[in-house]
Amino acid sequence: MAGNFWQSSHYQQWVLDKQDLIRERQYDLAVLTDEEYQKIFIFFSSIIQTLGEQLKLRMQVIATATVYFKRFYARNSLKCVDPLLLAPTCVFLASKVEEFGVISNSRLISTCQTVVKNKFSYAYTQEFPYRTNHILECEFYLLENLDCCLIVYQPYRPLLQLLGDIGPDDQSLLALAWKVVNDSLRTDVCLLYPPFQIAVGCLVIACVIQQRDLKLWFAELNVDSEKILEIIRYVHSLYELWKNHDEKKDIQALLAKMPKPKTQPTR
Repeated sequence: MAGNFWQSSHYQQWVLDKQDLIRERQYDLAVLTDEEYQKIFIFFSSIIQTLGEQLKLRMQVIATATVYFKRFYARNSLKCVDPLLLAPTCVFLASKVEEFGVISNSRLISTCQTVVKNKFSYAYTQEFPYRTNHILECEFYLLENLDCCLIVYQPYRPLLQLLGDIGPDDQSLLALAWKVVNDSLRTDVCLLYPPFQIAVGCLVIACVIQQRDLKLWFAELNVDSEKILEIIRYVHSLYELWKNHDEKKDIQALLAKMPKPKTQPTR
């Protein structure tokens, strides 16, 4: 996607201010602590990724679906739509926008049922409760809330450009930086910073992990170093949270505590 990011709806409407984000989350953060809220979003990002992998989607599609999911809840409470319904809806929409092709309704629902039953049974004791009509109805609501801003610029392309400058044959650094970018989707950075800055921040983390000294090269980049440090702090906080987070033990209690829609699905 080589269009101009600075003229895009992504930059003009969806690079948000941190204070606005906190204000929009006030209802949920009256019920959940900030750490609990993060853990819930890490969990549903994992559901989106697992659905995408089972449907054999490219990482770009999974990343776009995750951004849609985070954008929706940046403007809405968790009680507006069950995240278990919104997650596959985001995958369904992203697969069309990223020109992967439309996933058939029956395949999407059967994959959701399989994933919930086999991969996330530690979180859900009952089967996946939604059907095609719920997904299609939710898709309209999602489109409305995204204001039809469906083009998402990801950090992968700028990351490849940066690595092309460092050394295009450095596959181990590329693989690690790519993984850090994937991990960053479980934080708020995709809502707060342009993708080029996220790519730089994730590359810095990968260089530190591999003990690569590229300080001079980074110093020559024309980037806002304060923003890069903020991105690094977000990803570092995620890794610190993961160290002590036993999802299989904690998630049922978190889902029970989470604000929920008043109406439950009818078959």
